[in-house]
Amino acid sequence: MKDKFGKECKICERPFTNFRWQPGKGARYKNTELCQTCAKVKNVCQTCMFDLEYGLPVQVRDAALQIADNIPRQGANRDFYLQNVERALANTDGTTPVGALANIGESSGTEMLKRLARTAPYYKRNAPHICSFYVKGECKRGEECPYRHEKPSDPDDPLSTQNIRDRYYGSNDPVAEKILNRAKAMPALEPPADTTITTLYVGNLGPAGQITQKDLNDYFYQFGDIRSLRLLDAKSCAFIQFTTREACEMAAERSFNKLFLKGRRLVIRWGQPQAQKSAEERPINPVPSLPNPCPVPDDLAPSSSKRQRLDPLNIPLPPVPPTFAAPTKLIVPPTRPPTSTSLPTAAASGDEASGSGRAGGIYYPSQDPQRLGAKGDVIDD
Repeated sequence: MKDKFGKECKICERPFTNFRWQPGKGARYKNTELCQTCAKVKNVCQTCMFDLEYGLPVQVRDAALQIADNIPRQGANRDFYLQNVERALANTDGTTPVGALANIGESSGTEMLKRLARTAPYYKRNAPHICSFYVKGECKRGEECPYRHEKPSDPDDPLSTQNIRDRYYGSNDPVAEKILNRAKAMPALEPPADTTITTLYVGNLGPAGQITQKDLNDYFYQFGDIRSLRLLDAKSCAFIQFTTREACEMAAERSFNKLFLKGRRLVIRWGQPQAQKSAEERPINPVPSLPNPCPVPDDLAPSSSKRQRLDPLNIPLPPVPPTFAAPTKLIVPPTRPPTSTSLPTAAASGDEASGSGRAGGIYYPSQDPQRLGAKGDVIDD
């Protein structure tokens, strides 16, 4: 139903053409609450006052896009501002954004708004209000009552107290605060502190051949030049390296929890640098001046028979060594005297000391016969 100049705008308090309709059977009648000029200033619906592009409250949109739109709210300043807006809209097709929204381009906030936006219709917003007489137990209309015969779920729910002006200006909106709290709880992919990392991990690719290298290249090429793309079919993952860090951050931000290829939701993570080998895995240089290992006795040598190698009972015992008398003196084998280059100085570093020790033939200080003041080669018992 159309009523020309039949209602006053809730914001500018000027009369405007009002529309009233019923969305469907059993739904409540809805009305336009704002005039077209006030709705175009904020780019919102005239009835629900949600953003026309994302379907979110004004407070959520302004917080994501970092908009500080301080328009006049009352008096002559408000009327003068709206007159200028109407004059600017008269020179356009009526769909051009005005005010602070005209200077907003593609930013990171738009990605968050797309994640928060409701994609399916929400029919509960068209449900009739709860019958206050039914709550008191005094409703006599029965099935003919146009209101809901239900009990309120929570009378102290903050969503039960909403204001049209707060919704329009984006301040103290309980619906917006609920959505912002949900946005804070959403997982986020933080870029690593190492700015040299320009690689992304893409997982959950499915069976081999379902998502090809061309599919990944066609999607990620929009963010920047790709240096390398390595697809591992055995592990159902891929590694994509970009030429710049900015392109890699943009790809991670716009693809995290939003990338669907051929019906599969792909996992996006930042790549990690290959771990350096630990000190235990490094090769150890052989120690010089060590005696060769003793040869294995013939009786203990491994046999060619598989049964003898597997059965320990078939291995003969070693022969008993003959008894001999202990020597009265311990003879130290002669060693080469240390040279000037073999002993490191106190100011030399650890690497220089080890290098000089290897060159002189003495690897450990305990191999030096002159250490700790020893003067003789023969030690008495």
